[in-house]
Amino acid sequence: MDVLISAVFQVLHAILSIYFWIVIGRAVISWVNPDPYNPIVRFLNNATEPVFSRMRRILPLQFGGMDFTPIVLLIIIGVLQNILAQIQYKLTYGGF
Repeated sequence: MDVLISAVFQVLHAILSIYFWIVIGRAVISWVNPDPYNPIVRFLNNATEPVFSRMRRILPLQFGGMDFTPIVLLIIIGVLQNILAQIQYKLTYGGF
């Protein structure tokens, strides 16, 4: 059972890590004037905009022309990864 729990947490961690890099890619691409028809730009926009728009509705994170939504999302992803790691540790090595 521990192996299954560990595998599930590793998959969740991998998904969050991949999304972390997608958000970073979107932030870097936003610094230049990208071609909106480029498939990579379209993928990054389609993968991140639903989350960004929900976050912007809850918290206005745009100040002085700067959008801090990616930074806040990266912090949230990091916190979720730490929480998942702690839960995995406690489930695997006891403590609950």
